[in-house]
Amino acid sequence: MKVIFLEDVKGRGKKGEVKNVPDGYANNFLNKNKKAKPATNTNVSALRGKKKAAEREAAEEKAEAVALKNKLEDDNTVVELKAKAGTDGRLFGAVSSKQIVAALLDQFDIKIDKRKMDMKEPIRALGYRNVKVKLHHDVEANIRVHTEEQ
Repeated sequence: MKVIFLEDVKGRGKKGEVKNVPDGYANNFLNKNKKAKPATNTNVSALRGKKKAAEREAAEEKAEAVALKNKLEDDNTVVELKAKAGTDGRLFGAVSSKQIVAALLDQFDIKIDKRKMDMKEPIRALGYRNVKVKLHHDVEANIRVHTEEQ
């Protein structure tokens, strides 16, 4: 019997796959536990429609990420931060990703999740820094951050 898997079943198939399985297994386990449904013409065409919609949605998300990357990497987009510093240019404390996200929202009205920022360690000195941000699994951007003395 041909079935469409509604969720991953170990050793049998992944979600969205159409496979041939024994009739008893399909009726007594897969259909009963709502792990699969029969692969009728209507079910298969509905699955194709869902896949196309998911692909279209993924393409839109990527396009939004590319647009945001272009906005972030523009020459005019420099996040300005003020912090107290000593005479040697080292900060009292540090600038964290949370502060950069707040400044980005304040200055340019761009909202980014702080967990997507790739800061190995906080900024501890005055000057310009580039901070990487993962906007999409294929798109990364650099935010320029300028830290100056308060």
